[in-house]
Amino acid sequence: FHRIIDSGINDWGGVSPVTPDFVNPEAPWPHLKNLAEETAREGKILVERLAVYPSHLKQMDRWIDVELRPMVLGAIDGEGYVRGEDWAAGETPNPPAGDLARVTHIPKLQATATLAAILDKAVAGKALSESEIVRLFKARGDEITHIAQAADTVRKQLVGDEVTYCVNRNINYTNVCYFKCQFCAFSKGKMSENLRGRPYDLSHEEIMRRTREAYDRGASEVCLQGGIHPEYTGQTYLDICHTIKQVVPDMHIHAFSPLEVWQGAKTLGQTLPEYLTALKEAGLGTLPGTAAEILDDEVRATLCPDKINTAQWLEVMEAAHGVGFNTTATIMYGHIEQYEHVARHLLRVRALQEKTGGFTEFVILPFIHMEAPIYLKGNARKGPTFREAILIHAIARLTLNPVFKNIQASWTKLGHEGVKACLNAGVNDIGGTLMNETITRAAGAAHGQETSPEEMEALIRSAGRNPRQRATNYGVVPEVQRQKSFGASVLTEPSYTSAKRYDRDKTKKEALVRPGLNSEETLSSAEII
Repeated sequence: FHRIIDSGINDWGGVSPVTPDFVNPEAPWPHLKNLAEETAREGKILVERLAVYPSHLKQMDRWIDVELRPMVLGAIDGEGYVRGEDWAAGETPNPPAGDLARVTHIPKLQATATLAAILDKAVAGKALSESEIVRLFKARGDEITHIAQAADTVRKQLVGDEVTYCVNRNINYTNVCYFKCQFCAFSKGKMSENLRGRPYDLSHEEIMRRTREAYDRGASEVCLQGGIHPEYTGQTYLDICHTIKQVVPDMHIHAFSPLEVWQGAKTLGQTLPEYLTALKEAGLGTLPGTAAEILDDEVRATLCPDKINTAQWLEVMEAAHGVGFNTTATIMYGHIEQYEHVARHLLRVRALQEKTGGFTEFVILPFIHMEAPIYLKGNARKGPTFREAILIHAIARLTLNPVFKNIQASWTKLGHEGVKACLNAGVNDIGGTLMNETITRAAGAAHGQETSPEEMEALIRSAGRNPRQRATNYGVVPEVQRQKSFGASVLTEPSYTSAKRYDRDKTKKEALVRPGLNSEETLSSAEII
């Protein structure tokens, strides 16, 4: 083995653990475990591939028959190698034991000079290049441990051993949407009634009831997002803010992605700063940095073609920071993107943070594949592998050092064991208790709707860290609210107001704001619902 590897090979060819070698019986195939050990002895890592090399899978339209693509995509990771595990984001099985252990174990092999140089640069807070970030994503074996431990070193330097969480309630005010995001199993339009649930449009009375109930259960925040209903204008979002402040003046409103802000401003004929200022005056506290998905238009052209593009997302965020809002930044990965696209996303949010300082945290969201249209059509991978899930949290911490203090993992997507592993790979925040979670569940996730403060703190302590309940801006929660959040009463069953079916009058078409298209498409609301 030594002489063969030393000669420069990078592929062992086909190896069968079950079929006898009838051609060369005197030299049977090695056992895979032995082959892996011999390969590792030479400082290499044995990785399984398909019969097609990963370089060809990057040009799938050219090399893979259309009938085979769904099976191929379901079998590979983001680099084009075999997934090698049953775990998928949103599903209930625990992550692979080997990957869980790898985060904290003592590596047998030292980092290569190249990897060590990249990690030293990141720990020092210097911006990495796209190629350096891609190199980190290709890590396997002990390299994962080196990266996770470097990320955790940075985490300790920036925020110590404290892990934060927020007691909040998600209120998704409508699932009616005229946009055509290929990953979304939540929104309902004319052709999506086969998906989970019926179209709904919450009444203001129900929004008020949920807000009051959340406050009584100790919530310091309501997080509001939803589909882009064809009848909604910028005034709709202002009215929602007024409604919440009317019933609970002290409730922090964390609401409206850059897409809602863009659409709201356009429908009222206002500039982004003008509309954002109006939202602030109506009581909006902070904005979620959702609708980012992957900030690269090569990906967005397929994933969300009519949504805001990369430049528009960044423009809304910069405008929000400019009028005094803090926002989060997010990424949704594990579908059709390559590591290069993730690297560009990280570098773009880092550049804006260096300019404005307005992001409070970076939120990492793995793609939930089970009910996603793009996966069901056979055009996407089945989410990230757990190796990739660990790596992206660690690499985000390293790439965004020191301009982002807070890196958040999602329990609704990774589950508690997955989040616990990420706490050893640079993560210091585990998001909100949520109370109601519908978007991730609509995509097929099975990790529940709520993680109570008691469960949050037990999870954090089990990782050897110190829990702290935080406000949206990472400040201190009023003690009265914090006390109420423990031992909270059972939620009342939510009420969903059925969405109205509008008169299908083809003569009264209104232009809907679709910023991702070259020209706005004329479409009536009747054709959406």
